[in-house]
Amino acid sequence: MPDFKPFIVSGLALGAIYSLSGVGIVLLLRTSGVLNLAHGALGAASALTCWQLLDDGNGEPLAIAAGVVVAAALAAGYGLLISPRLAGREPVVQAASSLGFALAVLGGCLLIWGEEPRTLDLSTSLRGFFLGEVHVNTTQVIALCLGLATTLVASIVLRATRVGVAMRSLACDRELSALLGVRVRRTEALAWTASGALAGLAGILLASLVRLEPYTLTFLVIASLAAAVLGGLRSLYGVFAGGLLIGVLQACATPVGAISTYRDATPFVVAIVAMLALYARGQGAATGGRQA
Repeated sequence: MPDFKPFIVSGLALGAIYSLSGVGIVLLLRTSGVLNLAHGALGAASALTCWQLLDDGNGEPLAIAAGVVVAAALAAGYGLLISPRLAGREPVVQAASSLGFALAVLGGCLLIWGEEPRTLDLSTSLRGFFLGEVHVNTTQVIALCLGLATTLVASIVLRATRVGVAMRSLACDRELSALLGVRVRRTEALAWTASGALAGLAGILLASLVRLEPYTLTFLVIASLAAAVLGGLRSLYGVFAGGLLIGVLQACATPVGAISTYRDATPFVVAIVAMLALYARGQGAATGGRQA
């Protein structure tokens, strides 16, 4: 029987990063109705920017801030220039367009930095403490706290602030919101910027825990989407719990020889099971409604 304790710790940190990224996806989806498939690519651009500045001898706070700003600026640019032109199109068209954005960002990363894997060593990864026999580094603690704090803050903002009410009204009816005085372009730009900043943070944290390479980080979007699906694409707390579940399951598959090779498929499996469950629940509700 493998000792799962270290893998549970690493899985919680990994899951918190998935949830951090998933909250950004749901926040944007609930505001603009756009399922942003470029979330992982924005995280890759952020992490590579951070690595470049550290490699050039800059301080860690500046490098992290610059990485987050790059991801937020790229997202804001897309939200201001491209997304409004697709506002009236079907959701699948908007999602496909964001996939094109992801490929453009990934192509830019490959053009500047190439495919070579790198290591992003944050000073917090070198510090830590022992929880029983398990070593926990500070980056893992930061990831878990940041994921929880982001979920709480985003929930409060959406429920209890004017900006949050404007964001939610946009998701319901864009034209009616504009007639009622909501500044549509500014609110959507704010949502894209916040979502991009969360993608940037998630990318830097993930790159410090796993390999730093553009393709790996771009596929962060899959685990983030799986967490979002577990949250029903609405509940931020559901996204947080879903991210932790995926992270722990994925990490705990590592010491199990029979399934270790397939552990990266965990987000796919969990997302498929969640979608089937949502579909079955929807069918059950529809059947109950007809019978009533």
